[in-house]
Amino acid sequence: MYAQGPADPQVTAAKEPPVEFVCPMDPDIRSLQPGVCPRCGMKLVAGIPDSIEYLMSIDAKPRGFRAGQDVRLAFTIKDPRTGAIVKEFQEVHEKLFHMFIVSQDLRYFLHNHPVLGADGIFRYNAKLPKPGLYRVLGDFYPAHGTPQLAVKSLIVPGASLALKQPSLVADLSEKQSANMKVALTMEPAHPIAGMKTLLFFKVDPADGLQKYLGAWGHMLAASSDLIDLIHNHPFIADGGPNLQFNMIFPRPGIYRVWVQFQRDGVVNTAQFDVPVEELK
Repeated sequence: MYAQGPADPQVTAAKEPPVEFVCPMDPDIRSLQPGVCPRCGMKLVAGIPDSIEYLMSIDAKPRGFRAGQDVRLAFTIKDPRTGAIVKEFQEVHEKLFHMFIVSQDLRYFLHNHPVLGADGIFRYNAKLPKPGLYRVLGDFYPAHGTPQLAVKSLIVPGASLALKQPSLVADLSEKQSANMKVALTMEPAHPIAGMKTLLFFKVDPADGLQKYLGAWGHMLAASSDLIDLIHNHPFIADGGPNLQFNMIFPRPGIYRVWVQFQRDGVVNTAQFDVPVEELK
């Protein structure tokens, strides 16, 4: 037998795996050096915590508000492990909270950013245009968690309240928005549920195209029954006229897809109705 002395520090160091930096939003982006994600611009982090779903609640004041009436929406995020209100968040595309509101008839779309108070509650002053069901998507990143997408429903009462799913028809035609045209082609041309679809957008004109909230574009896809809401960003974009989004539509049906691009300081929003087929 013999006594083994302490390991050679050089040998020990050589055996330690290198630190790997990962994008919280796009985990397939990895680097051995700190930096930012070339796809979404988020800061790379050394290791990502286990994915845990945080709890989001919405309080509306005044209660029982009506269509066209000012209402203050308050978003509270709680840590599922402790039940405590989360008060620290990291920026996602230049904001601490991205809020999307979509009406059940899919005619109303809003992308905006509630403001964080000292009490840890995000607040936003809204005015919803008509009675009905609205789906609210919150996109946020707790400081000690992972990026989150949470969905809640709001019902605006009124005489014309109707909870009916809209009947969408495929619409892939070129759209004229605020100061540009937006065209869409896809690969495959007929998307299949559960499989990757490449969505190629061409903007015209492309001169003056700017990043909007840290990304060359933003997308929200909603199933016609509003069960599936997907927030996405370009997979490939360089400031030119062509942008590629990668998407996996979870179920067959027709999805309304809103895309937003900024040109010369103006945010353009265009919508397309994309039919998705069932895998056969």
